[in-house]
Amino acid sequence: MPMETDDLSEDYAPACVPIADEATGEIRLLSERCSTCIFRPGNPFRTTMPERIRSMVADAVADEGHVTCHSTLPGSAPAGVEPAICRGFADTYGDRSMALRFGDALGLIREVPPPS
Repeated sequence: MPMETDDLSEDYAPACVPIADEATGEIRLLSERCSTCIFRPGNPFRTTMPERIRSMVADAVADEGHVTCHSTLPGSAPAGVEPAICRGFADTYGDRSMALRFGDALGLIREVPPPS
């Protein structure tokens, strides 16, 4: 499924999307990169929106946060898919994400498959 430009809208506030299961505290992390991951070589947004991607990643790293996979965002994800941390971000910057460090230390990382 091709990614729409609106998926990376400036108006969207990904920090407000919970990636932790409210009941268990488990942190959802994609088990692999989705097919349109912004961290995949050749992704069209790496060339058409490089500054937006750089800014989003830099903000997440500076805040010890994370990037939520666009394929798991409400309104973009198939029914039943819950928000999860982007695997590409985790593979590249996971040691700088507080959620991933705490989740790993407490054994609370739950890998989930990317939406199909």
